[in-house]
Amino acid sequence: MLRLGNREFGAHEPVIMAIVNRTPDSFYDQGATFRDEPALARVEQAVADGAAIIDIGGVKAGPGEEVSAEEEARRTVGFVAEVRKRFPDVVISVDTWRHEVGEAVCEAGADVLNDAWGGVDPRLAEVAARYGAGLVCTHAGGAEPRTRPHRVTYDDVVDDILRVTLGLAERAVELGVRRDAIMIDPGHDFGKNTRHSLEATRRLEEMTRAVPRALGFPRAGDTPLPVLVSLSNKDFVGETLDRPVKERLLGTLATTAVSAWLGAQVYRVHEVAETRQVLDMVATIAGHRPPAVARRGLA
Repeated sequence: MLRLGNREFGAHEPVIMAIVNRTPDSFYDQGATFRDEPALARVEQAVADGAAIIDIGGVKAGPGEEVSAEEEARRTVGFVAEVRKRFPDVVISVDTWRHEVGEAVCEAGADVLNDAWGGVDPRLAEVAARYGAGLVCTHAGGAEPRTRPHRVTYDDVVDDILRVTLGLAERAVELGVRRDAIMIDPGHDFGKNTRHSLEATRRLEEMTRAVPRALGFPRAGDTPLPVLVSLSNKDFVGETLDRPVKERLLGTLATTAVSAWLGAQVYRVHEVAETRQVLDMVATIAGHRPPAVARRGLA
């Protein structure tokens, strides 16, 4: 069971996390939701299309203009409060690695802190524990925030992903973060080249089936932690198919289907409606969801 905000999600329930970038230079939408009204319209459409979580980010993941913690908070805190007011049942996540921003957005109503840079600020998990917020524990290969990988190597990338993400989760539980509010993320493209991200996808079942207790994770019970994947239009998709950012949807959806079959639960995406159909189809094939309509051959 995954519990975030006032929502509960069953073990086989796929969950969509819609991306809303409060940045003027995001790699995908180039600032389309930087202003409040377009961003709020994006939230409304995402919820209507089936997103249960809205992930709000105030800093572009890649290199670019310096954004201070104060500026990141200015871009996100008021918006979190407005989304909380307009959409009381939606789960609000904020993509940040800074504890100061985490504190401010939790005060404004955020339910989840999405730590995409792998615990580079260890105080962020402390904030999640203090506010009863969920936490995403991500593998970033030790990379500094907003840097691109350069000649990065691993003896075994999946072993490293498991070691790091489960270690971050263990620490979070020790600090007081609820186990049923923790997700682990292999961190596609973060501290990885394309072959690393492809291997992480191919071997995702090792992550979705891993029982943390086997790696020394206390009080873990017998079930794996939910796995979040952030695949949407990423460079590993683009390099695999040799496609620019705006032509990566089909590759993203194919990777989403594979990840769903291998057991991932949460999907951080730009295209919500298309992802919803893919996840519903995979869930139905797997026997976790009935067909929406079943008339063929019955009349």
